[in-house]
Amino acid sequence: MTEPLIVLDKLKKVYTRGHFSRVPTFTLEADLTIDEPAIVGVVGPNGAGKTTLFEMMTGSNEPTGGKVIVAGTDIHRVKYRERDRLAIHYHQSYQVRRFRKVVPSFMLASSPSKKPMVHLFDEPQFNPQDGYIGFMLDFFRKLRAEGRLVFVCLHPTASYHLEILSEIAERFLLVSNGGVTPHATFKSLIGDERAKTYLGPEMIRVAGTLA
Repeated sequence: MTEPLIVLDKLKKVYTRGHFSRVPTFTLEADLTIDEPAIVGVVGPNGAGKTTLFEMMTGSNEPTGGKVIVAGTDIHRVKYRERDRLAIHYHQSYQVRRFRKVVPSFMLASSPSKKPMVHLFDEPQFNPQDGYIGFMLDFFRKLRAEGRLVFVCLHPTASYHLEILSEIAERFLLVSNGGVTPHATFKSLIGDERAKTYLGPEMIRVAGTLA
C-alpha cells in the first residue's frame, strides 16, 4: 500500500513570550492527510500562520507537538541537509528556506527519497506580463504529473490571484483563527465566512464569478 504523500498528525505550534512565566502568544494546529498528487491552494490572512505551517511541513520549524509524515517518513527525524529531498519550501522570490537545527544531524536518519515529493510555494511573485504566469502554472502541473504534491500559497490582492487559484488548484486550505481547514472546491472555500471576512466584499464578488 502506498503511503500518503503528507500527513499532519495532530500538528501544533505554540509561540510564547516571557523569560520565567511563558505566556502563549500564538497557536497553530493542523490535522490533515493528503494521499495522492495534487495542487493545493492555500490562503489566509497575514499573520495567520501560513509560513509557519510550511516551515513545519518542510522541517525548518520544530513543532510543539505532533508529526509531519512525508511519504511515510517523519521529516523532523531526517538529517537537515536531506529534508529538501522530501519537502522543499520556496519563499516568495523562490529562495529556499533554511533549517533551524535542534538535534545534531548525526543522530538523524537519511532521507529515503532523492527528489522532493512535496513542493511548497509561499506567496510566489507572479509577473502578469509576458506569459510568465502561464509558465509557472505549467511548471506546477508538471510537478503534479510527476507524482508530486504542490502547495501554492497566495495572499490575493488582485483579481488575477483568484483566477490563478481557481484555475490551478484541485483542493484548498484556509489558514485562519489558529487552524487549518480543508475545502474540496473553490466554491466551498469562498463560501467559508472566515474567507469572506479575509478577502472582503470586492474580492469575494470577483471570486463568485470564478466559482
